[in-house]
Amino acid sequence: MNTTPFTIERLINAPVQKVWDALTDKTQMKEWYFDLSEFRAEPGFEFSFYGQGHKGEQYLHLCKVLTAEPLKKLSYSWQYKDIPGYSVVTFELQPEGDRTRVKLTHQGLDSFPAGNPDFAPGSFAQGWTELIGTYLPRFVEKV
Repeated sequence: MNTTPFTIERLINAPVQKVWDALTDKTQMKEWYFDLSEFRAEPGFEFSFYGQGHKGEQYLHLCKVLTAEPLKKLSYSWQYKDIPGYSVVTFELQPEGDRTRVKLTHQGLDSFPAGNPDFAPGSFAQGWTELIGTYLPRFVEKV
């Protein structure tokens, strides 16, 4: 069993407030992340959204905010309806001048069903790399 979390870190050409807003404002999240009906960066707030698997399957993600330290850290649980497993996604922000270092950690990936490619560590790595490495910077860096 591999209990090593997936981590990705990127330096984004945008101030920390702009990155925090992109991570916590549901209207902005829809532009680069997922379409959430509601989101509040408050511990205990529960939210859900659908994400698509590699064959077009729709998975209902069930999440609960665990930590919200404005401009610094946001974490939430990450589960799927009717699928065993529990994981935690954490975003950590560090201002570097007028730029922001974003570190995402996804712990607990090994708790999801083995044998389903949608839940393989490589699938999560690919998804997060695209989101944090491409979509988030593209969104917050636009003028």
